[in-house]
Amino acid sequence: MPWLFAALLFATPFAVWYLWWRKHPGGEPTGVLLGLAALGIGLAMAGAIVYGLNRSLQPGTVYVAPRIAADGHIEPGHAERRP
Repeated sequence: MPWLFAALLFATPFAVWYLWWRKHPGGEPTGVLLGLAALGIGLAMAGAIVYGLNRSLQPGTVYVAPRIAADGHIEPGHAERRP
């Protein structure tokens, strides 16, 4: 089901543009619409930066990639302190 949510998030801007285009054929976007689009882009970039800063590894740790253990199960990736 997460793929449906991701697909809806992807399709929403195109649907909004199409609806605007159908309502205002041949028209140009207003300053308010452009401002809202710029605000949305700015919020998305700020969210990506905050997410990246919060998900980073702590100083002095290294990332250990996932691997297959001797018994066949997968050990997930994780951070470990440097030796």
